[in-house]
Amino acid sequence: MVTAVDTSVLLDVLLDDPQHSGPSIAALRQAANEGSLIICETALAEIVPTLSSAEVPQFLADWNLTFVSSSQSSALLAGEMFRLYLNRGGKRGRVVSDFLIAAHAQHHAERLLARDRGYYRDYFKALQLWDPTSGS
Repeated sequence: MVTAVDTSVLLDVLLDDPQHSGPSIAALRQAANEGSLIICETALAEIVPTLSSAEVPQFLADWNLTFVSSSQSSALLAGEMFRLYLNRGGKRGRVVSDFLIAAHAQHHAERLLARDRGYYRDYFKALQLWDPTSGS
């Protein structure tokens, strides 16, 4: 099984979040045992501020994270879901990165490992989501 990993889970690990790092580490290990882990350019860019340039490749290797570029179809899906979000009254101040990560996962993986605040399930109904803090 291919699992895409969201920034939220990676930052839990990198920042040793007292509340979320344990469940996120356990979920990453389980997902790696069940198949492969992938990361898109958006999630990669979002974790870079917590690491030096030299540490990024080692972090990816340590967690067996494979970089998989987004495709035109995943970018288009992200844009369509972002437009739906705006049409529903969403604020333009929300960045499109969450939509890019979810669309990438829907097109390039079988599930997304992420702490969801509701919008992944709301906008990406075909995406299998695994929230390490809720177990689902």
